[in-house]
Amino acid sequence: MSSVEREHEKPSHNAMGDSANMPRHEAAGRDYQPAELEDAVQRRWEERQLFRAVEDADREKFYCLSMFPYPSGQLHMGHVRNYSIGDVIARYQRMRGKNVLQPMGWDAFGLPAENAALKHGVAPAAWTYSNIEHMRGQLKRLGLSYDWSREIATCKPEYYRWEQWLFVQLWKKGLVYQKKSPVNWDPVDQTVLANEQVVDGRGWRSGALVERREITQWFMKITDYAEELLDDLERLQDGWPEQVITMQRNWIGRSEGAEVVFPLADASAAVKVFTTRPDTLMGVTYLALAPEHPLAARAAEQRPDLAAFIEQCRHTAVAEAAVETQEKLGMDTGLKAVHPLTGAELPVWVANFVLMGYGEGAVMSVPAHDQRDYEFARKYDLPIRVVIQPEGEAADPAALVAEQAYTEPGVLVDSGSFSGLPSPEGRRAITEALERGGKGRKTVNYRLRDWGISRQRYWGTPIPMIHCEHCGVVPVPEADLPVTLPEDVVLNGPRSPLHDDPAFYRVDCPQCGGPARRETDTMDTFVESSWYYARYACPDQHEKMLDERAHYWLPVDQYVGGVEHAVLHLLYARFFNKLLRDVGLLPAEPRFDEPFARLLTQGMVLKDGAKMSKSKGNTVDPQALIDRYGADTARLFILFAAPPEQSLEWSDEAVEGAHRFLKRVWRLVHDYGGPIPPLPAELSPAAADLRRVVHQTIQRVTANVERYHFNPAIAGIMELSNALGREVAAREADMRAVVGEGLRVLVHLLAPFTPHICERLWAVLGQDTELNFAPWPEADAAALEQSTLTLVVQVNGKLRDRIAVPADASQAQVRELALASPAVQRFLEGGEVKKVIVVPGKLVNIVGGK
Repeated sequence: MSSVEREHEKPSHNAMGDSANMPRHEAAGRDYQPAELEDAVQRRWEERQLFRAVEDADREKFYCLSMFPYPSGQLHMGHVRNYSIGDVIARYQRMRGKNVLQPMGWDAFGLPAENAALKHGVAPAAWTYSNIEHMRGQLKRLGLSYDWSREIATCKPEYYRWEQWLFVQLWKKGLVYQKKSPVNWDPVDQTVLANEQVVDGRGWRSGALVERREITQWFMKITDYAEELLDDLERLQDGWPEQVITMQRNWIGRSEGAEVVFPLADASAAVKVFTTRPDTLMGVTYLALAPEHPLAARAAEQRPDLAAFIEQCRHTAVAEAAVETQEKLGMDTGLKAVHPLTGAELPVWVANFVLMGYGEGAVMSVPAHDQRDYEFARKYDLPIRVVIQPEGEAADPAALVAEQAYTEPGVLVDSGSFSGLPSPEGRRAITEALERGGKGRKTVNYRLRDWGISRQRYWGTPIPMIHCEHCGVVPVPEADLPVTLPEDVVLNGPRSPLHDDPAFYRVDCPQCGGPARRETDTMDTFVESSWYYARYACPDQHEKMLDERAHYWLPVDQYVGGVEHAVLHLLYARFFNKLLRDVGLLPAEPRFDEPFARLLTQGMVLKDGAKMSKSKGNTVDPQALIDRYGADTARLFILFAAPPEQSLEWSDEAVEGAHRFLKRVWRLVHDYGGPIPPLPAELSPAAADLRRVVHQTIQRVTANVERYHFNPAIAGIMELSNALGREVAAREADMRAVVGEGLRVLVHLLAPFTPHICERLWAVLGQDTELNFAPWPEADAAALEQSTLTLVVQVNGKLRDRIAVPADASQAQVRELALASPAVQRFLEGGEVKKVIVVPGKLVNIVGGK
């Protein structure tokens, strides 16, 4: 056992540590001064390294992780919520006896730092490190139980060195490659944007109209893992929100269908398409190519008008959502393709709604049975041929598609020998016919595309590759890693300074020794955030990316973060976890196939019904809130105001209410004083009733914390404080003992939510154990037993009395006691009792009268 762990087990005569560290009026214990109290408690935690995690094979581990922040310079209320939720979980699991790891670090690379540095005239590195210093202090002020010895920043060479090492390993395994690809180009930020970063055709940060460009990009072959990523979602069903699983499943987008080959009429080439509806093959009336398709470029060589149209398409986004909503435009290439089954010639068009990055960059267009194809055909007066009609109907083909395409399955018509087949059978029969003729095959396709990781800006991890005229593209030797990003730079605009820094890009080829050029693209920042969770296990390991400590801590037992990361970040992290396994850094065991066993996605913080943002002018400064009320009040409000997964509406009144509650608890404990006397063997009925409330609260709070239902848990604690407050001045020995036990339980249950005040009150109550590791309260079964029950008595359905009955009374005894009630007799007025209905444990209803 480590010295840190032994220290946790030592009893302390003063749970606050050296009383000399406490302000005098605080030590006197009458006034709640959160700023001074919290500062003293946090100093003690830090001095004793209470939250430092040490591997221990004899203890059950619990890895609790909240998504790390981008160091913007200021915490916002979303951060406060995210990290408070994670901290409650971590503190609760410590009290459950688990060996808890809860680390923190910084997602430090990225375009925002570069833009901010441009704006303020400083280097991105200096801006980032300054922000980290400030935000670290803000996080510590919240009293979060982090193991700060494991802190990482993704912009540090000791971190991204291993990212570069992994890149080289993936290159050797054929999982990294370079190719030209159409991209969303932001002309202002001078970088490639992911589809999700294009909003209404504009860059999400610059607001500039994006352009469609074809540039050389680096890719990771995530599609090689598409099936496994999809299948493994099944094992996450019990721990992940169904919404997130559905979003991931849809993003991967597995679809079964057929690959169909359409030869050109001149036999010079062929067009391959993928379709999920081979049953509609006989209704194809034209093919549509992406503007970047090689056949489109070939046709444009002799057609200036077509070349101009293709150039026009360059100024539209490649984001799928944008393509779906934009006006559908196209032009006939003059090429003809041959239908693989009928031999009919079909015109080949270029269309702006076809994306080169999906499938083969071509689609077979069936206007009668696809709405997008239908609209395009109407616009350009192309044939619309009905080959599917609803089952059981002899529909008029023209009427069926008079206003829109018929997109449902049905029965094949006008389809030669396939006519009369239901759609499922038609799909099989047509696919088999294609396979027999060598014109197609059954196949599976995915919406998921390979991950383009190249970014053309500066502040990111250098891609460890070298371009040599003689040897081609070669990796940087492992011994030469890391390729260090120069940090002392001056930015003169969005262009990366790496392009203009010979000291960076001039290098000798590691194979032939000749002059070569280092890659100047940097990695997408999603790469850094895809494996940070694993590096927390061994951040001081300088000889390899991960060591056996990762085998102890992984997978993450509870991951907490915003639902906005439900697709890309989580998908990439899942992919990376499988890469780490497949290069031998994690064991090839089912336990290590997924990085996050459980996921909690918290809702947004709203004010006046809108998400807090600087642009809306509706933000609340967490620092000002903490300075005024203390971190415990901020934590309590944000945990009580709404369930974690729901949006939270800001309320100044609710913040005040949380602060008043903590002051009330403070007064309650100090009014009681200490120490707590032992419970006597026999309790009065009143004392037994109060003790029952105490232990019922333990049950209620525990059940809710286990399910992360924090607001009802806190509500139960508040109700207990009210019950104890009514008896705090009692002088009877048994009642005073029960009140003392109840206050100890109250402080213990409240501690994960508001740890600072609880640590002080724990000491006031005379507790000499370490509260942060004190075993979570267990409900006493004997205390929950009731000797008497209070039942409602109704006469003809109206409440007339309440009676106490023995808990084990029979229905006959309950009936007798109810009828003996003077109030009941008064309302019966001597009339006949017709019926007595006993609802066990709840009520007695007497039906009667004259």
